[in-house]
Amino acid sequence: MMAAAESRAVRGRVLENEPMARHTSWRVGGAARRYFEPADRADLIAFVQALPPAEPVLWLGLGSNLLVRDGGWPGTVIALHGAVDALRLEQDGVLYAEAGVHCARLAKFAQQHALAGLGFMAGIPGTVGGALAMNAGAWGGETWPRVIEAEVLMRDGGSRWIAAAAVRYGYRHVELPDGVLGMLAARFRVEPDIDGEHARQTRDSLARRKATQPVGKPSAGSTFRNPPGDHAARLIESCDLKGMKLGGAQVSPQHANFIIAEAGARAADIEQLIQHIRDTVEARTGVRLEPEVRIVGEAGHA
Repeated sequence: MMAAAESRAVRGRVLENEPMARHTSWRVGGAARRYFEPADRADLIAFVQALPPAEPVLWLGLGSNLLVRDGGWPGTVIALHGAVDALRLEQDGVLYAEAGVHCARLAKFAQQHALAGLGFMAGIPGTVGGALAMNAGAWGGETWPRVIEAEVLMRDGGSRWIAAAAVRYGYRHVELPDGVLGMLAARFRVEPDIDGEHARQTRDSLARRKATQPVGKPSAGSTFRNPPGDHAARLIESCDLKGMKLGGAQVSPQHANFIIAEAGARAADIEQLIQHIRDTVEARTGVRLEPEVRIVGEAGHA
């Protein structure tokens, strides 16, 4: 753990035994031993430099792609949203965004400046840092093909920029250099939206999302990755799992690739439903679905 003097020097918010249900979109999960919200970038770096080398660290944006088990997180959670969130147009064709920027805010900013290329970000319910970490995508667009370079924070508190060409990535997968603790910022490639077609497509896509997905209910977005040449939602629905309940977790009746947490749900309910869906779909179709959500932490007591 950090020394008491080091903890007092932090300008941001440090909470002990903080329930992660307050910080994830599923609204479930046990407590983090320590939860930190930095005041700014300098505060974040100072905090990281004071951490013991072996401290388990969970990098958190909006908690929209995350399931924290009921036993909680045994180390430190670092939450960037609301602190490391600078956003600006640097020059023609280059947009700078820090890791704590909400993806929808980035898409809206680009739209307001009549820029094309980042409209798909409006469909990602998370932050730029999370989108970079997993190559998030929506509506046929993906994060890393739009990245020029990204700034990473190393475990020792140092930072450096890495070119997108040096990063290996694929569908919902990114390989970063050893020693990277998390993402700090990125520069994105954009183009002029000359005729406004890009803005119209973004608005239409958002309307479709509202009509076809359980927006506003406790979920984590898409639960499973789409297998090659198919859609996870179609496979789940074909196995008669749409609407199924397990404890306080339910396969959304509106979109089969969403799991909704009802009042009183536990993280264990959601994890067990995820496993049941995987087993059932594999048994009936031969396809093994891979979770798109991250499952972390320790199991709780029954």
